[in-house]
Amino acid sequence: MTTTLTKAAPAQEPDEPPRKVRKRGRLVPYWLLLPGILWLVFFFALPLVYQASTSVQTGSLEDGFKVTWHFATYWEALSDYWPQFLRSVMYAGAATILCLLLGYPLAYLIAFRAGRWRNLILVLVIAPFFTSFLIRTLAWKTILADGGPLVGALNTLHVLDVTSWLGVTEGDRVLATPLAVICGLTYNFLPFMILPLYTSLERIDGRLHEAAGDLYAKPSTTFRKVTFPLSMPGVVSGTLLTFIPAAGDYVNADLLGSTDTRMVGNVIQTQFLRILDYPTAAALSFILMAAILVMVTFYIRKSGTEDLV
Repeated sequence: MTTTLTKAAPAQEPDEPPRKVRKRGRLVPYWLLLPGILWLVFFFALPLVYQASTSVQTGSLEDGFKVTWHFATYWEALSDYWPQFLRSVMYAGAATILCLLLGYPLAYLIAFRAGRWRNLILVLVIAPFFTSFLIRTLAWKTILADGGPLVGALNTLHVLDVTSWLGVTEGDRVLATPLAVICGLTYNFLPFMILPLYTSLERIDGRLHEAAGDLYAKPSTTFRKVTFPLSMPGVVSGTLLTFIPAAGDYVNADLLGSTDTRMVGNVIQTQFLRILDYPTAAALSFILMAAILVMVTFYIRKSGTEDLV
């Protein structure tokens, strides 16, 4: 009688402990975020710290600037240039309102009525981005030039009489007036209003409109009770994306305005590049940033939504 002996299988190494696997998996998102964090640190945080230190320096370009913690620069900058700050807020606010009034109907059309023309209209909306910001603004300088067809038509319709009474134009001129600057801001930042509005409107379930109709709601009531409240994230996003860059813009006021329409961005540019007063320019930048941050925080809280597109 023979017996067969079977050789025992070699012992297998235990698998990696599940705890280590889970720990390694939790670190993956942080590694993926690392490039973006480094980008923000090197190209946002460090320049911000450098500008903060510049704002409390004293000296000159010839003798050099030194950090002396001269915080009075902030008060001096604000007291000297508060009209430009107020003008920037007014121009940016007016342009934002105009962008909302012009952009909402177009975004509504694209979202609900465009049909097969939707993609074409979206391309036309972003078409201004295919050329430079400077060229687009110079085009408006030609459109609003004295003696041009647009100004002639406005004079014929006596529109400029009304705008002159409101103080946004001077006589029969449009160029080098507040109206020209606001028109330039509105045109250049209008796509930033339309795209978030379109995205927000497109998310609305069409069955909600049908339900409102089944309840005998008028179209105006449906818009007021259903469409507009549900599009508020797009409204908030669009107004922020329009107001924030418009408040710090200097190109439109420089090319379409005059010395009486200078915004705070023009002052910062002049202080940095012409007068070479770096501490004042840095202080103006921080004051503008702080003012916009306060206004944006207040606006988001009052808007009743934090679900931004």
